[in-house]
Amino acid sequence: MSKIREAHDILNTLGLPPAQQNEMSALTLLALCGLSKRDEWSLAQRHSVGVTKGIMSFVSEKYGKKYAPNTRETFRRQVLHQFVQARIADYNPDNPQLATNSPQAHYALTEEALKAIKTYGTDEWISAAKAFVDKHGALVAKYARERNSDMIPVTLSKGLILQLSPGKHNEVQAAIILEFAPRFAPGAALLYLGDTTKKNLFVDTDKLVELGIPITDHSKLPDVILYDEKKEWLYLVEAVTSHGPASPKRVLELEDMLVDCKIGKIYVTAFPDFTEFRKHTGEIAWDTEVWIKENPDHMIHYNGDKFMGPRP
Repeated sequence: MSKIREAHDILNTLGLPPAQQNEMSALTLLALCGLSKRDEWSLAQRHSVGVTKGIMSFVSEKYGKKYAPNTRETFRRQVLHQFVQARIADYNPDNPQLATNSPQAHYALTEEALKAIKTYGTDEWISAAKAFVDKHGALVAKYARERNSDMIPVTLSKGLILQLSPGKHNEVQAAIILEFAPRFAPGAALLYLGDTTKKNLFVDTDKLVELGIPITDHSKLPDVILYDEKKEWLYLVEAVTSHGPASPKRVLELEDMLVDCKIGKIYVTAFPDFTEFRKHTGEIAWDTEVWIKENPDHMIHYNGDKFMGPRP
């Protein structure tokens, strides 16, 4: 196994997230250890190095991997920050008082990481790695906990609670259910809710099939589908944070997909704020609705002869 592959294995075993299990991260670990291609891991040393003249110069000289000068920040933000959080590296161990942007900023392996890494390739490695992770925790697990704590809860009328992954797009989707629906679709049932991570977070399969809505390709469905059984209205809501309003092209695509659904359809584009809305004003189809999260009590109708009803 090559030294770079071995470094990958070390980072994986020590619990680094997938984003830090790549060649740049592996080379950074080797530079921090001061190991060339043929050196044994037992020869790893703790020494302080900067990013450009230390790490980047080392990997260029010892491994023939040349990185452009502007990748310095990538090393720092996408590798070294995570190494520090995982307790693999110390930041400015020789002078903790250095300013954040000091040209003398440097990194070094922690004593505990060095102790574990030096056992790689021996019978002691697994127990040493486990002891390190048991003490400091796996960064991938820490990130997972932080992500879960940031989840956006959505409580449905029947008491079911869904967890939307964090992000501006899902904040708008949560607002569609918690703010838009009670105001403009009171009593409507949620039939479908997507998610930026898990596309089909909630699907009422039986009702969608009953209404003639195909469910074989979730990627073509709008972000949120609500159904008012009394009025027999179907609300097809797109949450827009950067692209994808109810444009003429999108409405036509949905009408073609919903050709077997005979329920009256209302197309709604939901924006987080007026700034985002203004970016898309020229794309929105006539006879559709616009709802803006920052001003939830009002709607904008793209026509003027009626308000909130199925397209003719």
